[in-house]
Amino acid sequence: MKAIAAPSLVDIELPKPSPGGRDLLVKVEAVSVNPVDTKRRLDSSEPRVLGWDAAGTVEAVGPQATLFKAGDEVYYAGDVTRPGCNSEFHLVDERIVGRKPKSLDFAQAAAIPLTAITAWEAFFDRLKVKPEKSMLIIGGAGGVGSIGIQLARIAGLTVIATASRPESVAWVKDLGADHVVNHRKPLKPQIEALGMKHVDYIACFNDLDQHWAAIGDLIAPQGAIVSIVGNRDPLSLDAVRAKSAALCWELMFTRPRFQTPDMIEQHRLLDRVADWLDAGRLHGTLRETLAPINAANLRAAHAKLESGTMIGKLVLTGWS
Repeated sequence: MKAIAAPSLVDIELPKPSPGGRDLLVKVEAVSVNPVDTKRRLDSSEPRVLGWDAAGTVEAVGPQATLFKAGDEVYYAGDVTRPGCNSEFHLVDERIVGRKPKSLDFAQAAAIPLTAITAWEAFFDRLKVKPEKSMLIIGGAGGVGSIGIQLARIAGLTVIATASRPESVAWVKDLGADHVVNHRKPLKPQIEALGMKHVDYIACFNDLDQHWAAIGDLIAPQGAIVSIVGNRDPLSLDAVRAKSAALCWELMFTRPRFQTPDMIEQHRLLDRVADWLDAGRLHGTLRETLAPINAANLRAAHAKLESGTMIGKLVLTGWS
């Protein structure tokens, strides 16, 4: 089967795998790129297949699989401890796979899983958000922010999203952000100009070090903060501690990586997201498509992601 190997992102041939246990063998039709891909590429010293966002058709199932059958159309983000989905066929545990939304094609569906899982777990599992409160989403126009704005609105929150360029401001407004502030300017005076002194929840989907001081200023007493990015430097916790605010981390690979007892929750939430997409409660976040899936296009996708100018998601579709 065709595949693309990091760190140099070159076309290779690999044996077609066979499913065991609760694995599905998926014929991959489309893949999306995420920051984790570029980070893992830079960290790779030995050749490996990356990619943790896919949509495709179940080719075969392992002997213990019960959730899907051959021919089912699925979408998923996968497990960072296993080979990625930048290959024609891919093995994935069925407990972290959802049914592909009927209203989306494979490319549109491949843009959703990693970001939807991340935002869902950040809001509902980590922050345990309650309606009629406020949330600041730092990095509103990125992949996670794009689906996160929509999920926060469904949760009944007032959403303030950050964006800095006219096109990204327009994007987050179209997704339903109640207010937009510029993360390239001091955040506190912009929030105060909206008539708010504090916000109840802050979701950092961008540079944590850069925004940490503002997060400490803006989080409400007894509020809660979630970050999907790590810090490079030590974080001063004085402001957060003084407010008895919670700080938690979200990494969507935790459940599959540690085989947690509730691992199947990713299957359930992806099915719920598919229902909401099909019902029109959520909208797709695909902005750019490259075809076919090959090393040259994947290198271009990584370069676009590393430029820091991505809005929404970029997907590769079809094998040549």
